[in-house]
Amino acid sequence: MNPTFKKTRSMQLPREIIAGHDVLPQIAQMTRDFGLKGTGVLVWGPQTRALAGDKIAQTLSDAGYDLQTLEAGDATAEAVSEVKEIASECKATFLVGIGGGTKIDIAKLGASDLSIPFISVPTNCAHDGIASPRATIKVEGRIKSFDARVPLGVLADTAVLIKAPWRFLAAGCADVISNKTAILDWRLAHRLRNEEFSSSAATMSEMSAEAIIGEAEFLKRNLEESAWLIVRPIIVSGVSMAIAGSSRPASGSEHLVSHALDSIAPGHALHGEQCGVGTIMMMALHGGDFKRIRRALESVGAPTTIRQLGITKEQMVEALTTAHRIRPDRYTILGDQGITAEAAERLMELSGVAG
Repeated sequence: MNPTFKKTRSMQLPREIIAGHDVLPQIAQMTRDFGLKGTGVLVWGPQTRALAGDKIAQTLSDAGYDLQTLEAGDATAEAVSEVKEIASECKATFLVGIGGGTKIDIAKLGASDLSIPFISVPTNCAHDGIASPRATIKVEGRIKSFDARVPLGVLADTAVLIKAPWRFLAAGCADVISNKTAILDWRLAHRLRNEEFSSSAATMSEMSAEAIIGEAEFLKRNLEESAWLIVRPIIVSGVSMAIAGSSRPASGSEHLVSHALDSIAPGHALHGEQCGVGTIMMMALHGGDFKRIRRALESVGAPTTIRQLGITKEQMVEALTTAHRIRPDRYTILGDQGITAEAAERLMELSGVAG
């Protein structure tokens, strides 16, 4: 072994995370603390503008900031180009993503390409992208994942988050619970392929999943404390990816299955919902306690069967047999060759997701 240790790496982490009741007005103090000046661009949708955007805009305007806005739809390459064009024209010094995953991902990737900071203001907790360094963008009709800028700050108002349909919060819980199989896959790749592994990131990721599983029976609709209990592990999950320098702590075989379903049966279920059902199956494939995963998902109201996802057995078989091709560089329990259709059918029956 070479006695001279030369390994180096950098990591970007949010400088400040504020979560709790009625914290939106703290956006101005956050931007001042960060030393941000000049013009900001707010990225929102029509619903998220009403939920939080107008309040953010008024607060920042009162604090002396010039503002431009973009009302965006889906997270597409075109939307990212549009926000970059607006930001370049007004010489923006920062971006603010206000909404669910799509608006935050648009701001995240736009800020990364422009090398300016951005602040994440979630209005729902449908997945763990709130504080992660990854952006999921549709390019020429296909979903792609990009390295992106970690938010400089995260402002999560539980009074806003609890107003989202419970389905979104349940999907966020499922997305974080899926960390359990992501970590198993990562450890497997470390052992078999000598892939770099971060015990710190893995511990944070697993801790966030256990936090959701442990509190699952106490999470209730229309109870703001539930949003509080959900948003913290979701943020921690995102931070674990920043520490790892990749999505490995929170994305394994269960995510590959979800991405396959995005192509095979688009629009039937939310990302987190697909990941939750995928986690049940992948935990069974790993020989782990998949029944515990299923109970937690049932407690929070997330789907646990393909019928609840709104897809057919044939579609799930296709997803299970092709998922390994989504990211050939990412080794998981599905291996390099994937599994057969017969094995996929047995797995669905064994894990109970066949319904």
